[in-house]
Amino acid sequence: MTSKTVGPIAAPSRRDVIKYGAGATAAGALFAPNIARAQAPVEINLLAWYGHGEPDVVGAFEAKNNVKFKNKYYAGGDNMLALIAQSPPGTYDIILSDAEFVQQLNTAGYIQPLEAADYPFDDFFPEFKQFPGHWKDGKLFSTMVRYGHLGVSYNTTKVSAEEATSYKAFWKPELKGKVGHFDWHLPSLGMMSLLEGNAKPSPFDISKEAWTKVKATTKTLKPQVGGFFDYGGTFSGLKTGQMWAMCGIGDWITGVLKKDGAPVDSVVPKEGGIQWTESYCIGKGSAKADIAKKFIQYMLSPEGQVKSAKMAAYPAMLPTKKGWAALATADPAEAMRQGMMDGLPNNPLTLLKDGRIHYRGIPVKQSLEEWNEFWQEYKSA
Repeated sequence: MTSKTVGPIAAPSRRDVIKYGAGATAAGALFAPNIARAQAPVEINLLAWYGHGEPDVVGAFEAKNNVKFKNKYYAGGDNMLALIAQSPPGTYDIILSDAEFVQQLNTAGYIQPLEAADYPFDDFFPEFKQFPGHWKDGKLFSTMVRYGHLGVSYNTTKVSAEEATSYKAFWKPELKGKVGHFDWHLPSLGMMSLLEGNAKPSPFDISKEAWTKVKATTKTLKPQVGGFFDYGGTFSGLKTGQMWAMCGIGDWITGVLKKDGAPVDSVVPKEGGIQWTESYCIGKGSAKADIAKKFIQYMLSPEGQVKSAKMAAYPAMLPTKKGWAALATADPAEAMRQGMMDGLPNNPLTLLKDGRIHYRGIPVKQSLEEWNEFWQEYKSA
C-alpha cells in the first residue's frame, strides 16, 4: 500500500458553511426530541386514596409532561395524617385529602397556600367555590376535585328499594350477620347521627347528649354486623354476597360493582346522605410545586374531570360545569347514572339544595380521638 500525501485543508467557503450548517441544524431538530424522551421522567410523590395515581387517571399527563407518579395510598383521613407525620417535610409533592382534614393539614404545616387565580373557580358550581375548610383568612390551601354521596348500600336481591330508603334497613332481621362496615368511623357514625335526626347544623356537630344516643344506637346494630372491611374487602364482600348491605359507603363502591353486573345499589335515604369530598393540596417543602400545580390544573380541566368521574378504582361526581358537559359528551350513560344532568331526580346539586346532603366533617363538640376510641370499642364488643 502506498502512502498518499494530504495537502493543506482549504478553509470552507461561505456557501459550504450555510449548506452544512443548515444540515446540522436539521439533524439537531430531528434528534432533539429523542434526547428529550431519553431523559428520565421527573418523579412526583403522590399521597392519595387508591386509584388516583393509576394509568387511567395520570397516564396521559405523565406522557405529555415526562413525569412519573410514585404513589403512596391510604384509606381514611386519620391514616393520611399519620403517614405525613411519619415522613420528612417535603416528602409528598401532591396530597389528596378528604376535605374535612385540610385544616388539620394546614394547622400542622403540611401544605402550602395556593394562588386561587391559578385554578378555574369561575367554572365551579357556586356551591363549591368557597368550600368549607379549603380557605383560611382569605387564602386558598386546597382545591376540590371530586365528590360523592354516602347512604344505604345494599344487595338488590336481599333488600328492596323501599326498605333502602332508610338507614333502618341495616336492622332488617334477615340481614343478621350480613351487614358490613367500611372500617372508618366518620362515615358510619355520621349515618347513625343522621338516623338520630342530627341533620342541623351537621351530623358531626352534636351535643354530648346526642353523642350518647348515637353511640347507643350504633351498639344495637352490632348483632347484625358480619365484619369490618378495608377498601378491597368492601368490594369483595358485596361482590361475592358475603355481605348483603354495607354501612359507611355509597356509589363509590357499588357503582363499580354494578357496572360489572353485581346486584347492588346505593341510595340517599330519607334521613339524608353524607358527601365525601376529595381535594388536592401541594405538600409543604415540595421541590416540584410547579408541576404539582400543573397536574391539579389538568385534573380540573374537562379532560381531567372526565377521567376523575370515570376513575376505574371508584367513580365520582364533579364540581365543574365544563366537567359535567364533557362527561355528558364522552359518556352520557355515566353522566346520567351519576345524576350529572339537569332534571334528574338524583342530581347532586338538587339533593344539596333540598338539604338532603350533608358535608362529611370531623367532630365539633367531641374530639376526633373520642369518636375513634368509641369505634374501636364498638368493633371489639
